[in-house]
Amino acid sequence: MSTSHSIPTLDDVARVAGVSTATVSRCLNAGDKVSKPTRDKVMKAVEALGYTPNFNARAMAARRTHTIGAIIPTMENAIFARGLQAFQETLHDHGYNLLVSSSAYRPELEAEQIRALVARGAEGLLLIGYEREKAVYDYLDRRGIPTMLAWAYRPDLSRSSVGFDNRASMRMLADRVISMGHKRIAVISGIADGNDRAAERLTGIRDSWVANGFNLDDLPIVQTPYGTDNGADAFEALMKSETPPSVVMCGNDVLAAGAMLRARQLGYAVPDDVSITGFDDIELAQHLSPTLTTVHVPHREMGGTAARELVKLIDGNANTVRRQLNVSIVMRESLAAV
Repeated sequence: MSTSHSIPTLDDVARVAGVSTATVSRCLNAGDKVSKPTRDKVMKAVEALGYTPNFNARAMAARRTHTIGAIIPTMENAIFARGLQAFQETLHDHGYNLLVSSSAYRPELEAEQIRALVARGAEGLLLIGYEREKAVYDYLDRRGIPTMLAWAYRPDLSRSSVGFDNRASMRMLADRVISMGHKRIAVISGIADGNDRAAERLTGIRDSWVANGFNLDDLPIVQTPYGTDNGADAFEALMKSETPPSVVMCGNDVLAAGAMLRARQLGYAVPDDVSITGFDDIELAQHLSPTLTTVHVPHREMGGTAARELVKLIDGNANTVRRQLNVSIVMRESLAAV
């Protein structure tokens, strides 16, 4: 014996509530224009039937979906979690829903996801960083899709963005490291190709190194995908050199966490034998032992600001938005003077 379940309709709600379909529609879309007794009857019927308005039909009628898409490079660690949470909370306050995709740091997959989100009616997009094919930007411009870039700020580029200067931020940390007497620096970086944030941070360290009179040939760099295991393996490789570094600067806190774990496994005391620094100041940084010296990125401020400014773009209340946020060095236990 089979049982069929039909999806409740607007007509069903009207029949149960004893009102017209027009009254049901007014209750759902402009409840303040309906008397309270009538509204209560309708909402009771809605709840009893489990009725959900047809989103696609409403969107087509209003020519609005109130949906925004976000594509982040990874969901495998906490790099983007805090900022994306603030982004979603602020969008909700403005009446928007959020669809999220992850590109796994693959530009071709990001381009495919952009088209898929636009096809699903996304009225605006949040993308991470600047670096992508010109054809992708051309597509978004032709479709008139407002786009906000985050986690990066480039003073020489005019795209709407809310973020920070990755190059200057990492240079600030490198300057601090060198001022503490370190002359043997090694770097564990994310893969710079296709990732402008990783490339800019790497350039920031090189800027500081050269400005302080050192030779770039004497700056060991390992590029590796983000992940604690990758950070650990890169750290071990660097420490096997003839002149091991006195400090290992990592492109983010996830790589730094891996380096610190491997340091302990290999018997290195941090920071007595080797110092380690990170970047981002995710929650993990203050719970490592020793606690991690890093660059604090205002993730929640960035996410909330990006959402507010993207809504302004969608509503036509702004043309281009460029907001640079301040970062700061957080001195903790993993970095010591030599």
